[in-house]
Order: sequence, then structure tokens, then C-alpha cells
Amino acid sequence: MSKQSTVVGIGEALWDMLPEGKQMGGAPANFAYHASQFGCDSYVVSAVGDDDPGREIIAKYHDKRLKHVIATVPYPTGTVEVELDTKGVPCYNIKENVAWDNIPYTAELEALAQRTQAVCFGSLAQRNVVSRDTICRFLDAMPDMEETLKIFDINLRQHFYTEEVLCDSMHRCNILKINDEELSTVSRMFGLADFSVQEQCRALLEEYNLRTLILTCGADGSYVFTPGRVSFIHTPHVSVADTVGAGDSFTATFAASLLRGASTDEAHKLAVEVSAYVCTQHGAMPDLPQNLVR
Repeated sequence: MSKQSTVVGIGEALWDMLPEGKQMGGAPANFAYHASQFGCDSYVVSAVGDDDPGREIIAKYHDKRLKHVIATVPYPTGTVEVELDTKGVPCYNIKENVAWDNIPYTAELEALAQRTQAVCFGSLAQRNVVSRDTICRFLDAMPDMEETLKIFDINLRQHFYTEEVLCDSMHRCNILKINDEELSTVSRMFGLADFSVQEQCRALLEEYNLRTLILTCGADGSYVFTPGRVSFIHTPHVSVADTVGAGDSFTATFAASLLRGASTDEAHKLAVEVSAYVCTQHGAMPDLPQNLVR
């Protein structure tokens, strides 16, 4: 990067309420944090309540030296209740009508959008019209330049998505990130279920005029589709501590690499290496070793 690129993760800010205690959650912060490790000027955009959980989230951002534009709104800070069933399988309850459902669009946010080179957004934060409108206005205010990256990391959660939101978001983005389970859901929704995986990805790439489609398949590897080309990289075999935040680190590394002038293949390779490393560490925001942030 000839100058420091401004990168934004916009959407949910919440606590995962686990049986063993709470952990800060939310893809936007994970994305912004990992992009910052590659020298990007990174911001988290969300909203919290005027409550202790909200103040604790902001304190966590300060601990991680994460810049943020976080509104305080008259709704409770978001939480996800994680409970284990009788077989030990986790069940998730993402609380509704919370602060991050109500992110206001402000002059400060517009000024940030106008200098943002890359943004990552998902479907979950668009479940409520207030935050959805803010995300759409942010995307519209970004510079209309060839190198601007608008990344839709689809992040399907429970029932919190509609065909309308997915279709609109894919039209607004130029990079789509999707995993194999999400691709199956989207393909059924859009009449592509009878196609092969590669045909499904090509169809989405062409239908929505995407620059890039990233398909992650967990331990089975990842694909990057661009018009006329596809690359595939096997997932490295590593000792997994947990997979929390691995997908967000992949997306952040891919975006930061492109902003630094890397080719799509180079960005893909480094994203695979970084996300594999994150899987070997506990938590979503480990410090990356110097050999990865070269």
C-alpha cells in the first residue's frame, strides 16, 4: 500500500454467552482486527447499549487498539445465548431488537465511508431495517473507484436472512465470500441446486457481475473464482485449537493483500496460511507471527 488503506467491518457487536463464560463476538471486529495486522487503518462500525456490556465491548476494542465508530443507542447490547443440549451440541439464540440492529447513519459515518477502500458486511446485521439502511448508505457513499472493495461475507445465521437481502447485497458487492453450506442454501434459493459446485459459483459470479467469489470448504480447501479463472488451495493440516474467527481472518487477509498490490493468487495463498494459523490459536483475534504479516 502506497498509503495506509482505510478498511471497515460494519455490522454486529455482541457477546457470545457461553457455558464457561462470555466472549466478545461479531465478524466486523474480527475482520477489522486482522486487517489492522497488515497495516490497514481499520475501523469497526456498530452500536452498543448504554450498559455495562456495551462499555466492556468498547474497552475490548481499546485493548486491541481497534479504531471504531460505535453509536450508543437506547437498546441493550447484543448477546448470543449459547446452550448445550443433552448431547453436548451447542444451540444458539441470537437476541433480537438489540443495539446492533439499530446502527444510525451519521455524518461521522458518511465521512468514514467516503475514504474507505474496503468494507466487509454480512446478512445478519441486515435483519433489521435500521441497520440495513445504514449499511446500504455506507456502501453507496464509498468511492466509486476500480480498487474499492465491497465484500459481502454472507454469514447466514439461523433464519435471519431473506432472498431480497441476499439478492440486493450480491448486487451491491464486488467480492462474495461464502462457505460450502451457505452455497447449498443459496443455490436452492436461487434455482441452482441441480448444478455442480463450480457451476453454482460461476452462475453467481456472472449473474451479479462479481469481481471475485471466494468459496471456503473448511478442511477440504478453498476456491477463488474470477471471470475466466479459478484457483483451489488445500487447507493445511494443523492442530486445531478452535475455528472461531478463522473465516474472518481469511477475508481480512485477502482484502488487505489486494490493497497492498498482491495478485488474486497471492492473496488467496496468504489468506489460507493466516486462517490456518488462527485455527491453531484460542480465540478469534490472536497476534499473527511476523512471517505471515510480511
